[in-house]
Amino acid sequence: MEYISIAKIAQKWKVSKHFVRNYASLGQIDGAILKDKAWFIPADAEKPERLNKVSKQLVTLLGKLQTEKESKVKGGIYHKIQIELTYNSNHIEGSKLTYDQTRYIYETNTIGIDSKVVNVDDIVETVNHFKAIDTIIEQAKQPLNEKLIKFLHQTLKNGTSDSRKEWFAVGNYKKLPNEVGGRSTASPEEVPSKIKKLIANYNEAQTKTFEEIIEFHYKFEAIHPFQDGNGRVGRLLLFKELLRNNIVPFIIDEELKVFYYQGLAEWENERDYLLDTCLTAQDKFKKYLDYFRISFE
Repeated sequence: MEYISIAKIAQKWKVSKHFVRNYASLGQIDGAILKDKAWFIPADAEKPERLNKVSKQLVTLLGKLQTEKESKVKGGIYHKIQIELTYNSNHIEGSKLTYDQTRYIYETNTIGIDSKVVNVDDIVETVNHFKAIDTIIEQAKQPLNEKLIKFLHQTLKNGTSDSRKEWFAVGNYKKLPNEVGGRSTASPEEVPSKIKKLIANYNEAQTKTFEEIIEFHYKFEAIHPFQDGNGRVGRLLLFKELLRNNIVPFIIDEELKVFYYQGLAEWENERDYLLDTCLTAQDKFKKYLDYFRISFE
């Protein structure tokens, strides 16, 4: 039997390579073979009929996440992202919980302490972060708005020791000035107008490029609208917007933490530093998609 590449069969069928790859991964093309992460299609294969909307959704990352979330699937990409994103985003902000403890909390709703002192806030914020990820999956296709941003902060900080402080505004903008990495941020009085302007400018275009989404993330972190939790809320928004625009998302891990923070600090002078860091993280994430056989271009 003669096999040809995705590019050639796509040209023959007058469809996109993405179409062919998705249908091959779903087993809809008889005789298609996956070898070294590349699909080879029988030259005489028949073009499959277009799938219905529900099945078509399953070939996208967002569709997978939504389906696995609703079906409570264990061991899939949704399960993987819940643990990886929660552990890494909390860890680079100072959480002392280990990866295994984070995984154990997610999978069993319990925690093993091993006779070590554990900060209760780390546990609470871990559970809260799982809920926040559900929110960005549920609202992935919705335009960014202040209500969502504040809700994510409220979800993340609810029940923590910070929530019991009179000056700490859970689910609302900061009341006291703060810094990030020794750099000044927007004053409490400036935050509402700056956030409204940032969102309005960002939402002018219906679709976004990778760089435009990263730029929004930088500007959000520069404003630093909340008393605490800005990094985690910002990275949740970043993940959501990448999903919304059908761009491969990513997770900043401990290995990339220093480069990520330096990239944010250098953005105004050298954008490529942060962009390259995010692209490196994206390459890591693509390995998850390869493993779970989720197509991307």
